[in-house]
Amino acid sequence: MMMMNSTVALRLGPWHLGRSLLLALALLMAWVSPASAHRDEDEGEYQILQASYGTAQRHVDVTQRLKELARQDRRFRLVNELFGVDPAPGQVKTLRIYTRGRDGDQHVFEYREYSDVDGSNFIGWGGGNWGHGGWQGGWGEGPVRPGGWGQNSRDDDGEYQILQASYGTERHHVDVTPRLKELARQDRRFKLENNVFGVDPDPGRNKVLRIYARGRDGQTRIFDYPEYSHVDGNQFTGWGGGNWGHGGWQGGWGQGAGNGGGYNSGELRIISARYGVGRQTRDVTDTVQAQARRDRLDVEVSNRLFGFDPAPGERKTLWITYSVGGGRAQEVRIEERDRVRLP
Repeated sequence: MMMMNSTVALRLGPWHLGRSLLLALALLMAWVSPASAHRDEDEGEYQILQASYGTAQRHVDVTQRLKELARQDRRFRLVNELFGVDPAPGQVKTLRIYTRGRDGDQHVFEYREYSDVDGSNFIGWGGGNWGHGGWQGGWGEGPVRPGGWGQNSRDDDGEYQILQASYGTERHHVDVTPRLKELARQDRRFKLENNVFGVDPDPGRNKVLRIYARGRDGQTRIFDYPEYSHVDGNQFTGWGGGNWGHGGWQGGWGQGAGNGGGYNSGELRIISARYGVGRQTRDVTDTVQAQARRDRLDVEVSNRLFGFDPAPGERKTLWITYSVGGGRAQEVRIEERDRVRLP
């Protein structure tokens, strides 16, 4: 009997062993599969809220297209063809990915045009269970983390490096570069009034904040903000970082908008004008040109002026590119319900 039992045990041993191995393998697969299925959901530290591509002035929402690329789990080179659009021809563009970290704080990742993008920083990159919105900071607000080119991208906002800033009129103006830096470090959008700079350089006259800048192409340009308009730094490189204003402007006050009565005489030429917000802007050059009287423009910016509302419920901006007396082209931006006075 003992021998028979030993024989049976030996005969059944391999079968029991195989069944045990299969059972162990099944248990292992059952344990591994859920982890693998959720691997994408647990990678990275940041949940993507939204993605935009372009510049501070002109950008488009590319969240859905980014999802398509992410589902392939591919590392890709950032070029216009990838998104099927060039929102700002002739300018270096950026992919901005707006996220929320596991700690609940919001962060922005930037990838400059022609850099490489992958999803290693983001939760659920390949699964696509993200991009449900929740970002309310516009293009440029919030802490920014470097993306594909390894710099603090706050220094890469905008297209123009500020050289110097003056406030006043052609006949009486003061250098306000240091004070503008203080305002910029707060990254604040402010209304332009005398008390902002603590001085009224030409009492009784309408004044201008004049910012002298150099573009990425090396050309200098003047930006004017009339008194009582709103100022922000979207178009300037390194606005919040303050690494600008080291001089280099030798042109004095310069030709262009003075915003006061009688000085800066010369022909006012409206080169172009656009009105709206974000992607919802329309060309209003003809309307603005028609409002100029005797080489002066003095109107309130409103939907009524243009006869339409390009973005209902949002506050719009008017961008005007102009020149005076055949001088250099300049740009001014005026918020809806503010008044523009040129020159």
